[in-house]
Amino acid sequence: MSKATDLRAKDVAGLEKEVTDLLKAHFGLRMQKGTQQLGNTATLKSTRRDIARAKTILAEKKKGAAK
Repeated sequence: MSKATDLRAKDVAGLEKEVTDLLKAHFGLRMQKGTQQLGNTATLKSTRRDIARAKTILAEKKKGAAK
């Protein structure tokens, strides 16, 4: 299963928690990059895309629940 399929299986509260966890992780990675402790800078890009993926699915679920 892909990451998107895993996210679609979660409910709205689970998705909101996932987004906040990803935002905290991204902040930590940015701080590591700023202090030159981050070895693999590609993790910033993948984390940013994971956040976008989770937010997109969350918006779809909220829109579907409003109908």
